[in-house]
Amino acid sequence: MHADTDRPTFLLVHGAWHGAWCWDPVRAALDADGWRSHAVDLPSANHPADRRDGTRPAGMLDDADVIRDSLRRIDGPVVVIAHSYGGVPATEAIADAKNVAGAVYLAAFQADVGESMLTILGTPAPDDGTGHTPPYEDARRILFDDVPEAEARRAVAQLRPQSVRASTERVTAAGWRTVPSAYIVCDRDQALDPSRQRELAKRADSVHRLPSSHSPFLSMPRRLATLLGRIATSSLPAPRR
Repeated sequence: MHADTDRPTFLLVHGAWHGAWCWDPVRAALDADGWRSHAVDLPSANHPADRRDGTRPAGMLDDADVIRDSLRRIDGPVVVIAHSYGGVPATEAIADAKNVAGAVYLAAFQADVGESMLTILGTPAPDDGTGHTPPYEDARRILFDDVPEAEARRAVAQLRPQSVRASTERVTAAGWRTVPSAYIVCDRDQALDPSRQRELAKRADSVHRLPSSHSPFLSMPRRLATLLGRIATSSLPAPRR
């Protein structure tokens, strides 16, 4: 199916340790349904050895800049889909973006001004001297519990260390206060407890649910794509600017 140019474009923002690759199955399903999409690679998810210039690891505000740049490159209205940690820089980036028609938080941190991912979790910043946090040792179970075995192994192999700065930098502008937003709670999530997701979802204009782990983009991409299309066409209210 050809993409419908009257519809908004989806901009997909991954969470900690991931990359744009994690959205590939969803993007294929969206494309089949006539939706255009783009996915960003956030610089905070990177191996320390990749930073050969000696500069410090990228933080949340650097990620927000990358999202802003991606938004500027897209013509027409955009619906931003943010997963997990990605909700924090997405919240920051959409606050001053003129073409964002809505935001969807997928098991994500719908942060407010003054909050960081770690302040929401109530946990201290890890400090092992590297400036990065490695993926979960049991990432297969915590992140990809309901993902088919072969695909889960591929996903675990692609995870990268995550910048500590990204989890500690605080939001300076909460875009969901002016941009319509929806929240998707993942009911079988073992990374971000569903009860905490439901609390964060109180900040959104509409709340939806999937019977998935933390990673429905890999475990149920067709179902997620269908839900995103429905949210984009019927569940996002008019902008509140």
